[in-house]
Amino acid sequence: MKSKLLSILCLSFLTLMFGVSAQGNSLTVGLASEPTSTDPHYHDLSPNNSLASHIFEPLLMFDADFRLVSALATSVEATDDKTWIINLRKGVEFSNGDPFTADDVIFTFCRIMNNQTTLSGAFQSLIKNFKNVEKVNDYTLRITTKVPEPLLREELARIFIISDSIISHDKISFDLEGGCGVTGEWPGVNKFNNGEMAIGTGAYKLVNFTKGSSIKLTRNENYWGEKPDWSSVKFVPVPNGGPRLAGLLAGDYDVIEKPSARDLKQLREDPNFTITVKPSSRIIFLQMDVSRDDSPGVKADNGKNPLKDVRVRQALSMAIDRKAIVKRIMDDVAEVAPQYVPKEMFGAIPNPEDLPFDPQRAKQILADAGYPNGFELTLSATNDRYINDSQIAQAIAQFLTQIGVKTDVDAMTRSIFFSRRRNQEFGFSMGGWASSVGGAAHFFRQYATTYDKPRGLGGSNYGRWSDNTFDKPLKEAIQTIDQEKRSNLLQEAGNVILKEMPFIPLHFESTIWASKKGIEVEGRMDQATSAMSIKQVK
Repeated sequence: MKSKLLSILCLSFLTLMFGVSAQGNSLTVGLASEPTSTDPHYHDLSPNNSLASHIFEPLLMFDADFRLVSALATSVEATDDKTWIINLRKGVEFSNGDPFTADDVIFTFCRIMNNQTTLSGAFQSLIKNFKNVEKVNDYTLRITTKVPEPLLREELARIFIISDSIISHDKISFDLEGGCGVTGEWPGVNKFNNGEMAIGTGAYKLVNFTKGSSIKLTRNENYWGEKPDWSSVKFVPVPNGGPRLAGLLAGDYDVIEKPSARDLKQLREDPNFTITVKPSSRIIFLQMDVSRDDSPGVKADNGKNPLKDVRVRQALSMAIDRKAIVKRIMDDVAEVAPQYVPKEMFGAIPNPEDLPFDPQRAKQILADAGYPNGFELTLSATNDRYINDSQIAQAIAQFLTQIGVKTDVDAMTRSIFFSRRRNQEFGFSMGGWASSVGGAAHFFRQYATTYDKPRGLGGSNYGRWSDNTFDKPLKEAIQTIDQEKRSNLLQEAGNVILKEMPFIPLHFESTIWASKKGIEVEGRMDQATSAMSIKQVK
């Protein structure tokens, strides 16, 4: 009895001395936005990709500063404009003990093209350009593309590899029309969420995924790479900033995402907490339906869709005081966006002019366009996805209403928003996108290029904007190997889209994490919260 009491007292003393919880080296994180699935190919959404990176790995990966580094591939090299040789890492095992080989990579490509439960075809864009994927041996692949793919390395970094052991098959081959050798049923999202098929090579294994409650992981003790500090990780979705901060202060969470900027002063002055701020490439923007005459939530006296008129789109942009949003709503923890990617990224316009804020001029432009009395809009937005998203939407509505465009806000949870947006149920919506090291091409080919499902272009072009003067340089750029020429083409496309304004850029987010004393968070430009990048400080 005395021995047991002494053990408890010793453990309590160590907890007080070192700030380590009585549960050992476990980590609890309060998430601002909840992942919708553990299926790494379900939806190209940052919270999903962040969670997937714990369980699965790509061939190449981005580090915290968007530098491309090796993961399951030791090298990816082009032998000509359309041929790539991929050398795979040897000695890697999946969490079920099966060895990682070239068959798993081919199976992953095939599953993405046969995923009936995906919410977006974004992961298919690269694979649709594959003419052939040949297994040279168990640890070497040869990929031949239909057209040159300058960003193949970057695109591979977005694709998480799954095990071919999760369903029955004969010999695996990249034969999409013939089923790739798969004899069983292609796996759907539910079998990943219940853990049955969440088998990866990552640093963690899935224990439990309960929507709206928590996600529990345990360390993969057979992981090939550097072992993370935490033996277990629990992610808890807390979309409201107030309870998230309260949970940190109460000790319920070791780390929280996106504390409110107005709370930073309090946290910085408290020696028991640490703040990490990292600039990101995530742009917050407005997307407009420019194709349909009868557009949801858009109502004008003449019965037309005003958003089809470039003058109207330019007027809406002029009505918005971006600097006020950054200062008053974002508390200066953001940067005004004069274009769609930060100027430091590849293909960005190097010295863009600020987009004007001129509500009087905006009113005049509306009158010239035939809307002297304005019109009505419904701005659809999330209320649990981006930093201060619902507040930003309300501010936008007020700015537009001041120039005669009566604007209502329809804010909803992201699970509802993304599903409805995919079905083109919005005429005017607010979204966000974090570009990778592919730079301007990443946003342009996904959101702005003319929708082309067979080629995997414009998958998120829900407003169906189409302009050949934009498409021509963009499509040439994404097939151009020469860096300087590709950059010039992307800048040409960027100038076109700024003039036509089918998307209204607002600002670039900075990401904030707050953590307890003794815990250090390495901020990431992609805004991901990675348990592998959270360390115990002694």
